[in-house]
Amino acid sequence: MIEFFKTSENSSFESIPEITKGCWINMLSPSEEEIKQVSSRLNIPVNFFKDALDDEERSRIEKEDSNVLIIVDFPYITHDEAGYPIYETIPIGMIINEECFITVSLKETPILLDFKNNKIKGFFTYKKTRFALQILFIISSYYLRYLKQINKKTDEAEKELHQSMKNKELYTFLSLEKSLVYFTTSLKSNKIVLEKMLRLNHLKMYEEDKELLADVIIENTQAIEMADTYSSILSGMMDAFASIISNNLNMVMKFLTSITIILSFPTMVASFYGMNVALPFEKNPHAFVITMCFAVFLSALTTFIFWKKKYF
Repeated sequence: MIEFFKTSENSSFESIPEITKGCWINMLSPSEEEIKQVSSRLNIPVNFFKDALDDEERSRIEKEDSNVLIIVDFPYITHDEAGYPIYETIPIGMIINEECFITVSLKETPILLDFKNNKIKGFFTYKKTRFALQILFIISSYYLRYLKQINKKTDEAEKELHQSMKNKELYTFLSLEKSLVYFTTSLKSNKIVLEKMLRLNHLKMYEEDKELLADVIIENTQAIEMADTYSSILSGMMDAFASIISNNLNMVMKFLTSITIILSFPTMVASFYGMNVALPFEKNPHAFVITMCFAVFLSALTTFIFWKKKYF
């Protein structure tokens, strides 16, 4: 799918039917024909588009002739086979051309919806460098937002896990830890790109653009620190709660074993007195009561001993 947008001279934002100078071209999982059409029209290398559509492509910035390609990872939410949420990352490509600004991605992202709905302050399609920096800033903000969601889900799983003997919460922790690994790796790659943008002269920047880039770097660095912190906490919690679950199971097994031993004494006494041989008190009219009292006494004594030793 391919879309065209443009900010007019009176600052109105609208969808347009074709490529014009100063427009924004949004390419979502484009076909080969669409890639060739834009590539030939704007004289952009085809590999710029295909690299951005490779979900394993690393974050980077490069320049070829007058075209600049910026590839960074943005976060999105998916679910595994068991239905647990996984926060993953996927590349998005931004191509800065002399005529147009182009975004290329495999999946729809809410990051660009605010731009489509013209909700970003100071957003103009013809200010291509500023547009790229604004997208980078929104991406860093989404990382921070999703990291807070991960932390909230961690707290919820922790509450459920205090008395749990199931693996459900541990699977939740495992999926969240996997998400944090994706985030940390992508954020560190994005950081390298941002530092190169600041160091290299691939993009023409005004003073306010440099300030925005500095803000993006700060947001990205904060997201890296949060991801590292949450990852360390989550790893420690998984180890701790794995031990708690194992301990809870041991306590249950100890309780059941104690009950089994206590109930075995009445069974043993009844078994002995059920044998067809000469037995004590067999001619006593109160033999049954004596036998039952003896069995209850043994069970009570065992229960008292186990209670004193805190077996249950």
